[in-house]
Amino acid sequence: MAAEAKDKTKDTAKQDSFLARRQLYEEMGSLLHIPWYRLAAVDQYERTLTPNSKEAKSENRLTRISFLPPVWSGWVNPQPEDTNPLSIALFGGMGKDADGDGIADPKNDRDALFTMGRYINSFGYAEDDFRIALWKYYQNDRAVQRISQFARIYKAFDRLDLFENAFPLPISSMYSYNDTWGNSRHWGGFRIHEGNDLFAPYGVPVRSVCYGIVEIKGWNPFGGWRIGIRDLNNRYHYYAHLSGYAKNINVGDMMTPGQVVGWVGSSGYGPPGTQGKFPPHLHFGIYRDNGRSEWAFDPYPLLKKWEYAERARLRKK
Repeated sequence: MAAEAKDKTKDTAKQDSFLARRQLYEEMGSLLHIPWYRLAAVDQYERTLTPNSKEAKSENRLTRISFLPPVWSGWVNPQPEDTNPLSIALFGGMGKDADGDGIADPKNDRDALFTMGRYINSFGYAEDDFRIALWKYYQNDRAVQRISQFARIYKAFDRLDLFENAFPLPISSMYSYNDTWGNSRHWGGFRIHEGNDLFAPYGVPVRSVCYGIVEIKGWNPFGGWRIGIRDLNNRYHYYAHLSGYAKNINVGDMMTPGQVVGWVGSSGYGPPGTQGKFPPHLHFGIYRDNGRSEWAFDPYPLLKKWEYAERARLRKK
């Protein structure tokens, strides 16, 4: 009972945080004539760069948008930590005072979000203008793509709390898996196994584990018929060796936890259409993007977590 009460308290705190953030995005968006989901997307991207920022939590900030001191105060400003809007403007800094207190504080949620919004809308209001502004600020094509994807996700679902998960196979189906991360693979040259194999009969439905956007779909010589889905934690979920895809799923489509994306198969290790070189299974991998590079990590702990959580939900019904 104590554990359930603690979980409910955490859930309530999360919902309160989502509500407060949504209100802030809408407030600043209305002031700047920017859709709330664009501001939310930039903020979420910054969260994925430092997902466990102790500094932001200790400051009780709602947002995670941060600026280098010289970007905020001006590169030639003799006071890098300057918070005076007049001198910041004099030295060409970005920092703005959003709440009229005479202080442009980069650690103030309204000031930080307003400053970013002013920068973005200085390029215009169209989608292409938004992407140009992102590239000018981050100087990184990956950042532009990720933030644009996040904005599309938020726009499509019209909410912030999009972090539920599902196990990639139906819990009621026949399957088995172990932690095969890091095992050697030799087809196409030596490499390590960047994922886990979930063995199941042909035709078992393969499901999205998250809310996200379809980033890649099609044939890969190693993975066969595969699909990749990006979530708001900047994780790329990779499903390989499918026997086919669910109808009407295309790159750019939105996915929900538990939504069927295809079926277990044995495709891959050759040209398009190659099948049957190994037993049917789902290869599931996760890749993490920190804005500078992307790398695979062992999904086994998350698979076990999602499996346990889904079984617990089913027991409660």
